[in-house]
Amino acid sequence: MVWSIEEGIVSRNASDWIDSRYRLYRAGTVSELAMCGEMVQIYDGLSEAEIRRAAATFFQSRFTDKIFPELRSLVDALTERGTQIWVVSSTNNWVIEEGVRSFQVPASRVISARAKVVNGVITSKLIDVPTGEGKARSLIAAGVAAPDVVFGNSVHDAAMLEIALQAYPVNPTPALVAIAGKHGWPIFYPEGTLPSST
Repeated sequence: MVWSIEEGIVSRNASDWIDSRYRLYRAGTVSELAMCGEMVQIYDGLSEAEIRRAAATFFQSRFTDKIFPELRSLVDALTERGTQIWVVSSTNNWVIEEGVRSFQVPASRVISARAKVVNGVITSKLIDVPTGEGKARSLIAAGVAAPDVVFGNSVHDAAMLEIALQAYPVNPTPALVAIAGKHGWPIFYPEGTLPSST
């Protein structure tokens, strides 16, 4: 969202609107669900092809070097064994689809925040905004009611972790650490992410 504003991808009006909404979200008066949906709706009226190009630029410039090597190795090994990998995120589908491209995960197995596209133009009509309980519901709706393993890093992944046969919080937020403790989920910290005990 911030990158889109900085790059001038969205209009000034859309930028001002989402900025004010984000401030309300940070203050706790706009929900996570509403905020995640609105961060997709700001692209209303723009070409999907243009946003896909922007998503590729954004991911390659900001996130390629932030992928945990341990998880890349794990996904590669699971893929080699024929394991079906699904990716669930409240971030828009353009960024997530770009992000999983190198993992060989097809767009058909990406469940993410998305808006309806008509004649190549993004609309404000939301199709899905999977966050919190919605992540589990969206997975179940896709036919994945009891995934073998789920990895997540925030409290918004808890419901999805709960439907898994095995749940693994990875570099979790403090709220998810507390939930993991109640469930007895093992926590994994990739190299360089283990919080200090001080």
